[in-house]
Amino acid sequence: MLLEFLQALNSGGKTPRDLLEICLRRIASSEPDIQAWVEVSPQAPLADGLLNGIPFGVKDVFETRGLATEYGSPLYAGRKGVIDAPIVTALRRTGAVLLGKTQTTAFASFEPAATRNPRFPGHTPGGSSSGSAAAVAAGMVPFAIGTQTLGSVLRPASFCGICGFKPSFGLLPFEGALPSAPSLDTVGIFTATAADMSELWWRGFGGRFDADLHRAALLRSASSRVPVELPMQQALAAAVQRLRTGGVSIDEIPPPDGWDRLHSAARTINLFEGARSHRARFEEFGDRIGQSLARVVRAGLLLTPSEYEDARTHVENMKVAVSSILWDYPAILTPAAAGPAPAGLSSTGDPGHNAPWSALGVPAISVPLPVDGGPLGIQMVAAWGRDDSLVAVAAQLEALVG
Repeated sequence: MLLEFLQALNSGGKTPRDLLEICLRRIASSEPDIQAWVEVSPQAPLADGLLNGIPFGVKDVFETRGLATEYGSPLYAGRKGVIDAPIVTALRRTGAVLLGKTQTTAFASFEPAATRNPRFPGHTPGGSSSGSAAAVAAGMVPFAIGTQTLGSVLRPASFCGICGFKPSFGLLPFEGALPSAPSLDTVGIFTATAADMSELWWRGFGGRFDADLHRAALLRSASSRVPVELPMQQALAAAVQRLRTGGVSIDEIPPPDGWDRLHSAARTINLFEGARSHRARFEEFGDRIGQSLARVVRAGLLLTPSEYEDARTHVENMKVAVSSILWDYPAILTPAAAGPAPAGLSSTGDPGHNAPWSALGVPAISVPLPVDGGPLGIQMVAAWGRDDSLVAVAAQLEALVG
C-alpha cells in the first residue's frame, strides 16, 4: 500500500489530499467492524520530506499533542496529549500526515482491546499493538507505529498477515511513550509488506541497504514452552524450500545452551520492571487497571532484586553466546508466532517466539507468508545494529517466497 501511494504521488495520479480521502473512506467503511482507532483527526505535517502526504497511525501509548492519549484504558478516557513524542515529531517532519491514534491493549499489557482481526475474522489481532496492526491490515493506513516489550509488534503482524519490524533496542527514541519494562520497550513499525517496510525505512528513518540474502539459518526449536503448531511448521518448511530453490543456502542450527532459560529471563525482567512501572497506578486503581496487568504487578512485586539481576545477567551472557551466530548470517529464521491467531478475543496470543529476541535487543522483522487459512509470518532476526541489512533481506525473502 505504501509503494502504491508513493507511485500515485510520483506519477501525478493522486495528490496528498486524494490519499487522505482514500484512507478516510476506508476507515468509514471498515472501522465499525474492525475498531482499530481511538481517534481519527488528521494533523498537518511539520515540514516537507520524503514521506510528503503519506498518512500514518500511532499507537495510543504515545503522547500526541491535542489528540487522545488514553493508554487503552477507560481510566484515562478523554485525556489529551500535551506534546508529540519524538518519534511522532520526526515522522511529521518528513511530510507524513498523522491520521490519528490506534487502539492498544490496556497500558500495552495483555488485556485485549476492542480491535478485531481484519484478515482472520473471529480471531484475535494480537496485542498489544492491536489497532496499529489491524489498521494496516485493513488498508486504512499505509503504515503505523506500535511498541514491543515482548512480542507486541511481531505477533500481531503475523496474526494479521502484514509486516512488523522491531528495530534494535534504543535505535528509535521511546521517549514520550508509556513505559512498561524500560530495558525491553522498543518502538515498532507496521506496513502491509516487507517491500513497503524497505521503502519506509529508507524514507522515514534514513536506512541504507547493501545486503544480500545469499544464506540464512533456520533455528530449530528446542523449547517445549511454546510449541510450533502444524500450520506454522508446514508454512516454514515450504518457505525454506522456496528459498533454497531460489539459491539461498539455509543451514538448520540448534539454539545455544541456555535458550529455554532466556525465555524465563525475559518474562522475569518484564514482570519485575512492569510491576514497578505500574505500581503507583495499581495502588490507586487496583484491578481497574485490568486484571491481566494487575496480575503482572502482583507477580512482579513478589520477585526479589536478586532474581531480577540473575535474569539480567543471563540475558547479557546469552548476548555473547548468540552474537557469533548472528554475525555469521544475514538473518536467522524462526516462527513469528506459534501458529495462526487463536480463535476468539479473550487472549492476544503467546509472545514466546518473540520474547527472547526482545530480551537480546536485536532487530527482528515478521514477513507475511503465502498461506491458505489464518495468516502466518516468518520471523527474521539479525545482530544488533544490522537493521538496514535485515530490512533489505526481508524484502528479498518476501519476493522469493511469495
